[in-house]
Amino acid sequence: MKDTRIRDILGMAAEGQEITAEGWVRTVRTSKNLCFVELGDGSCMRSLQCTVDTNDGTLGEPVKALTTGSSARITGTLVPSLGGKQTTELAVSGIELIGWASPDEYPLQKKRHSFEFLREIAHLRPRTNTFGAVTRVRNELSFAVHSFFQERGFLYIHTPIISASDAEGAGQMFQVTTLDIDGLRGSKEPVDYGRDFFGKKASLTVSGQLEAEIYALAFKNVYTFGPTFRAENSNTTRHLAEFWMIEPEMAFCALECDMELATAFIKHLITRVLERCSEDMAFFDQWIEKGIIESLSRVAASEFRHMTYTEAVEHLQSSGTAFEFPPEWGSDLQSEHERYLTETVCGGPVIVTDYPRDIKAFYMKQNDDGKTVRAMDILVPRLGEIIGGSEREADVERLGTRMEELGLERGDYWWYLDLRRYGSVPHSGFGLGFERLIQYVTGMQNIRDVIPFPRAVRDAEF
Repeated sequence: MKDTRIRDILGMAAEGQEITAEGWVRTVRTSKNLCFVELGDGSCMRSLQCTVDTNDGTLGEPVKALTTGSSARITGTLVPSLGGKQTTELAVSGIELIGWASPDEYPLQKKRHSFEFLREIAHLRPRTNTFGAVTRVRNELSFAVHSFFQERGFLYIHTPIISASDAEGAGQMFQVTTLDIDGLRGSKEPVDYGRDFFGKKASLTVSGQLEAEIYALAFKNVYTFGPTFRAENSNTTRHLAEFWMIEPEMAFCALECDMELATAFIKHLITRVLERCSEDMAFFDQWIEKGIIESLSRVAASEFRHMTYTEAVEHLQSSGTAFEFPPEWGSDLQSEHERYLTETVCGGPVIVTDYPRDIKAFYMKQNDDGKTVRAMDILVPRLGEIIGGSEREADVERLGTRMEELGLERGDYWWYLDLRRYGSVPHSGFGLGFERLIQYVTGMQNIRDVIPFPRAVRDAEF
């Protein structure tokens, strides 16, 4: 069966073509002899205006049954529109009500609702203009991620969701167990994980990086793109308990190669969404973040400046700006610092390298100074950090020593150390939080509004 989407119908010439459109009624307006039904199906921002002659005895009663939120199948002829908001409309010859929505109960009657209200009815918010646009942008960016890496010969690797390793060493992980938690409650005996399903303590993954490294050291260039989890008790507009991460890993690749790929990746994603989601981006530019199209266009055309972490701290300390968190060497850069560097110091994107080793993960390659590591963050205006990456430590003894310094058991990472024993090579990678990217390109302020089903503190409705 041919499925004609409204996006395609609106692109057709109004030459008397017979069309059947299916979708959900957005509005119904009635004048003296005509009824105007706006029908949408999510394929684009616009609706198809369906004009009904209420004097037609076969259409008068069916059109009365159409209410906002109802689903319908409407047949008619494409004709030039006399109105100023569209060039084409459907002169209706047949109406089939599929599913009725009570006008007294359907909650999306008004054109504008607060995002807070829409989070309470997240099962219906995809029908609104904003969340329709977010969903289409998310879809396009997903495709762009795969096209970027596939065109460069990367292999897509499915890394495990259940893991026995904490890639970040932060310990904020959701435990996975089949043990009787209620039975263990109050027991003074240590938990015997040997009786658990996996025979050891297991959790939901915080990153697919370590497993991706396994395949990078066999296939050279790989990437993973999937869900990751953090049990961080932060109820903010920037935190989710479940989110998607893009993580490429490249063998025979030092930090310079890593930065070059990450820069090209960001530019590719921005360019693709500006080219292929122009209607949705115009909506975000008008209603969500004024000037976002121009801002993104500048980033896509920019040369990304480079500076070391030490240089960045010097810029911040000499700025004369009263930051909420005074910058100090050895402390992580805050969002206010990152935005100052991009918007005031550089006037565009900047890559900060060589961070203090004590604020970075155990797997990052140490510099010869003994104080810093071969790490890099890409910072962009309006947001701050959008990508974080590093060259990985390729020397087994250096890696083992660093793990011991941080209290990590070598035995838990025996396989990770093996990668450095058997054919080790310089290799690098980076991570990009997908929802953070979508926030950046749409201007949406709350991360829970750019993922279909948000999982956060006390929020797991579906």
